[in-house]
Amino acid sequence: MPTGPSTPRPAAASSGQKQQQFQLQKPSQKPGQKPTARPPQKPPEPILSQEEEDALLAKRFKFLKNVKVRLPFTGTQIPPSWKVLERYPVNSPFAYAVIAQSPLLSRRYYLDEVPLTKTEAAIYSYLLDALEAELTVPREQVNPRQYFADQARKILLKYNIRVPAASWSKIIYFAERDLVGFGVLDGMMRDPNIEDLSIDALAKPMFVYHKGYESLETNVTISDEEQMDNLITRLSHMAGKHVSTAFPIVQGTLPGRHRLVATFRREVSPQGSSATIRKFREDPLTIIDMLNLNLMDFKIAAYTWYLMQNRATAIVVGATGAGKTTLLNALVTLTRLNTKLVTIEEVQEINIPHLNWTSLVSRESYAATEERAGEVGLFDLVKAAMRMRPDILCVGEVRGEEAYVLFQAISTGHGGLCTLHADDSASALQRLISEPMNVPKAFLPFLDLVFVVRRIAVPAPGGGFRAVRRVVALDEVVGPEEVSRSFRWDPRTDTFKASYDKSPKLEKIARDNGITMDEIMREIDRRALILRWIQQKGIRNFKELSPILELYVSRPEEVFKTASSELEAKGIAVAEILGEYKPGGPPQ
Repeated sequence: MPTGPSTPRPAAASSGQKQQQFQLQKPSQKPGQKPTARPPQKPPEPILSQEEEDALLAKRFKFLKNVKVRLPFTGTQIPPSWKVLERYPVNSPFAYAVIAQSPLLSRRYYLDEVPLTKTEAAIYSYLLDALEAELTVPREQVNPRQYFADQARKILLKYNIRVPAASWSKIIYFAERDLVGFGVLDGMMRDPNIEDLSIDALAKPMFVYHKGYESLETNVTISDEEQMDNLITRLSHMAGKHVSTAFPIVQGTLPGRHRLVATFRREVSPQGSSATIRKFREDPLTIIDMLNLNLMDFKIAAYTWYLMQNRATAIVVGATGAGKTTLLNALVTLTRLNTKLVTIEEVQEINIPHLNWTSLVSRESYAATEERAGEVGLFDLVKAAMRMRPDILCVGEVRGEEAYVLFQAISTGHGGLCTLHADDSASALQRLISEPMNVPKAFLPFLDLVFVVRRIAVPAPGGGFRAVRRVVALDEVVGPEEVSRSFRWDPRTDTFKASYDKSPKLEKIARDNGITMDEIMREIDRRALILRWIQQKGIRNFKELSPILELYVSRPEEVFKTASSELEAKGIAVAEILGEYKPGGPPQ
């Protein structure tokens, strides 16, 4: 029985016509099969305006009249009077970051996303409802965004919805953003220039910290309390954490290893839910990046490299946002490739492309009782790490009793690195011996170096000031209350002054290895030259940097000759680099 409308049989043709038809048949046709008639050529479709295309879609999808339309939440538009300073894609061609300046010279970060028409928004709403009802969790490991896109296409085929390609790409962008992405934050999370995101309170604009423009107000403001609570709940679940009125504070790691700290509703934050996201850098910063940013100079880097090779222990101190973890991460890149590293943190921030590396993260309690059953704190992790035989034990931040165990490890010959909130070396040592750390004073000399890093303002070339980070002091711990300054930063010239010719730590290394201080000084100069050579070659990635540092330790003369000849070929005076050391006088 026929399944479709019958077609009239073609009239009989002559033998010549049959031969001609047979020659025109496609290769896939069997011999003797009658050729199918060619479909008539369609005239080119007229170019429709957005309103005409919208009306055509609405006429085609009459069922959308019953759909409750929910427009995707986006930021406000750029005012016409504002001047665009910079515009770059974060998810081309759907989302762009725009830095704009008002007539009063204030700057704002705009997340400019492609708009949806009314019919596209209706299809978007219908698609979200269908996906929320029919989307199933995959049983195997998949790419969530690709899995989502595939399931969305299946739903379109299932319900026979045909959408123009241009409209579909916009619809799937917003659907993916709101279901498997970070919602309205997705564009900012994709922006590589954003370091931090801050949602301070309900009905207040979000703020971002931009690498080029520092702290900026954005065009995104959440005024609906339910929408804000839903966003905090969503971020918490993405971090694998629970948040509620009983547990209103959440700390966790988002997909992509971004750090999340959030508060829920008005339990502990009277102005409503809040959140701060510190973005994780996939490509870790190295010691060469610190030199490029002028956070330190070549002498400081070479001096640190030499001491790190001799298992020096160090602590990085500074205020919030000073760059403590960034500098700590860069210092670890100076370790040898076969060094066993164990890092301990509350939320993972340290990122080391090191093969012999174990990362440990603390865990909060599952119970609401005072016993705090199931909790694994930093103290427990430091004790466990001692049994892993680490060459270097690296604690992201010490603030409690874990400091005592860390210094116990340092006193037994393990290398140790950590960060601490303090303003300078004196306040850092005072914090260590005070409650709740309670490190005995006799243990303090086991600490070798104290890096003091600060975020400061320096004059900008075009006028005004710009924020930079600098190692303002590098001290050696001599006694419980005594330090010897090896380097200091000069704010007048934005340079670093060296005074390590009487370094107690270097003198100890000289005694232990049977060498003179002059030999150590020359070795530090040579290492400064190697670092400058690496910088001149444009190498900064850990995977390229570490083998060169390892090669110098194994074959120093060969690498030194190669570096010297290449620098001289570029017109750089090697003799001046090797003779740059000039003591900067007594520590200040």
